[in-house]
Amino acid sequence: MPVNPLILKLEAFHALSEADKELLTRLSTTSRTVGPREDLIREGDPPERVYLILEGFACRYKILPDGSRHIMAYMVPGDLCDLHVFILKTMDHSIGTLSACEVVDLPRAQVMEMIERPAIARALWWSGLVDGATLREWLVNIGARSAEERVAHLLCELLVRLRLVGLATEDRYELPITQNELGDTMGLSTVHVNRVLQRLRAEGLIIFKSQKLVILKVAELMAFSGFNPNYLHLESRRTLYAARG
Repeated sequence: MPVNPLILKLEAFHALSEADKELLTRLSTTSRTVGPREDLIREGDPPERVYLILEGFACRYKILPDGSRHIMAYMVPGDLCDLHVFILKTMDHSIGTLSACEVVDLPRAQVMEMIERPAIARALWWSGLVDGATLREWLVNIGARSAEERVAHLLCELLVRLRLVGLATEDRYELPITQNELGDTMGLSTVHVNRVLQRLRAEGLIIFKSQKLVILKVAELMAFSGFNPNYLHLESRRTLYAARG
């Protein structure tokens, strides 16, 4: 039986007891399949539950007045969508699937059950801080990097995030995202995204075919894009709490 990606992710932030893991497993038992490119919740809807992604890719996005879409975040297996959303009257953005997803709907009572356990609460706190740091890095990516660097940086980030939940090897993973969706994420046209991917291929850095990405030169791609995983805080999280007890 595959390990629950939520457990894998949270254990990277804080050690969990067997009771903690049993609770997370129980809360993740009932899931539903959602097809690709379907909304889980739309901007303006009242939030009634938190969504846990068990399989597939989802995203946060906004529709602009001209009808275009901007994707502001990717959610991969193990990610919770807006843990504290219950304090809002309505959503200020939409959440939708990019690929087919297995999704768990967590009502308020189950979310409270999780955060009443100290270790899980600490892990979720870390996770929320990393979400904020990731958003800041995406702002830098869009505002200060070239098109090639933007795309390369995103590919490096996803490699690290998917490794965390056992869905990437040292240099490859499935990427069920279209060039149009990459464009909506990076602020680029589909034609421009295609040119960027062609350049990265021509430089011998990646192979991207049939929704499978291989990074041929991981260190070189990270250096080229200026990728520093420090904003994901992978090295210091459990060490910090181990020191504090």
